[in-house]
Amino acid sequence: MTYQRFIALGDSFTEGLNDTVGPSGQHRGWADRVAQQLAIANPEFRYANLAVRGRLVDQVLHEQVPQALRLQPDLVSIGAGINDAMRRHFDLEAAADCLGESVAALRDSGAEVVVFAFGDPSRRSRVMGSISDRLVAYREATLAIAAENDARVVDFWGAAVFDNDEFWSSDRLHLSPAGHQLVARAFLHGIDLADDSWRTPPAAGPRAPWVHRRLDDVRWCADFAGPWLNRRLRGRSSGDGMTAKYPQWMTVAELDPQV
Repeated sequence: MTYQRFIALGDSFTEGLNDTVGPSGQHRGWADRVAQQLAIANPEFRYANLAVRGRLVDQVLHEQVPQALRLQPDLVSIGAGINDAMRRHFDLEAAADCLGESVAALRDSGAEVVVFAFGDPSRRSRVMGSISDRLVAYREATLAIAAENDARVVDFWGAAVFDNDEFWSSDRLHLSPAGHQLVARAFLHGIDLADDSWRTPPAAGPRAPWVHRRLDDVRWCADFAGPWLNRRLRGRSSGDGMTAKYPQWMTVAELDPQV
């Protein structure tokens, strides 16, 4: 199928955090990379990205979905839920209800909808592994919502390829440029425009010495874990005051030039 209008919804995962940054300071991200592929040999293709870092699923429903419906896309991605699962008081039912309402509204508009089932964080991190049970339950809800609404799913659960440090940035939470490229390949596979070779893990490189890994842990706590905890205690979000990078239709040629 040739898509004409693609909108990406969600949080920092879809905003493209920690991918390469263009002159305006905007991050590239997997969704921009997908848009570039969909625009090949299709001069009428248009793209919008409403994702904002830190957003919860209910914010996607109430802030981003209405705007997406006004723009009348024929392809929509929704990537949200990790921020909810990381909150102290995670309400699975409420998060799933918001995701389900979002998917249903977009499907009723005639758009193809793609949702994400995120991977198991315990494969890489003891700290993030503490929310694995929550993500298992949220994944089950996501798969049920997709089946009920005839939506597509890009499922990362159990994908060993993401165990490789190459695909993660230094904050251990967001993807690296290579990780965003990997997700772009997975998404294209999810809409039947690429094969499943994205799942094949690259050859493992040498592991850093124990001392280097412990020093990296200390730096991570100071640079990322500490500031994140401070924001949580103050009830703040990394996306406070921020707006979507591409809130209206863009051609690929109009996107922020990439470095």
